[in-house]
Amino acid sequence: MEIIPAIDIIDGKCVRLTQGDYTQKKEYHANPVEVAGRFEDAGITRLHLVDLDGAKQKRIINLKVLNEIAAQTSLQIDFGGGVQSADDLELAFANGAHQITGGSIAVKDPEMFQNWVKNHGPEKIILGADVKSGYIAISGWQERSETKLFDFLEYYTQRSIKYVICTDVSKDGLLAGPAIELYKKIIQQFPDLYLIASGGVTTLRDLDKLKSIGVSGVIIGKAIYEGKITLKELNEFMRHQ
Repeated sequence: MEIIPAIDIIDGKCVRLTQGDYTQKKEYHANPVEVAGRFEDAGITRLHLVDLDGAKQKRIINLKVLNEIAAQTSLQIDFGGGVQSADDLELAFANGAHQITGGSIAVKDPEMFQNWVKNHGPEKIILGADVKSGYIAISGWQERSETKLFDFLEYYTQRSIKYVICTDVSKDGLLAGPAIELYKKIIQQFPDLYLIASGGVTTLRDLDKLKSIGVSGVIIGKAIYEGKITLKELNEFMRHQ
């Protein structure tokens, strides 16, 4: 199971929101590149980088941060937030993104999203499935769509999608444990998906549970920044998998 720390960016700084609420913002570090370097030093190989300004404004805002992390580390970056067009996509790849996560666009413009998958391949495009009360949440979780999670996954697994990040918005940023039952159901129904769990991971025990049910990757954010899980502990966990 891959360990994927998250860096969320507002105004070029490393922050975390609680349940996607921009008014509940906590700044952790003024220099995201430094944070990424620490992750790399701890043996981490992947990074989940989210442009929260971009998600809100529906265009990429914090391109410079992506570019600098890609230039100064060897982390494989999956980038999301504000990627709304083919031009945005090309821009993100040109500035060092290894994969792109598309959530809102997959709901609002399925044809464009499928073109991304067709043109770049399923290894390069991640489906962002942010879920709120069983429905897909979009636009930086500011809106709830009318699309049910399992219908969404069914639609896209039939159209070559391989990677999915599923975030239970109700768990995110609360440090109260991940949505284990939800992930179990997804894995049962879509066993071929590369499922990346996100939201609520607080302890090493959470990681053990996610690994035991067959999750392929896990995104960890607030637990690292709040010191609930240390980078040393993550390094140990990865070495003993």
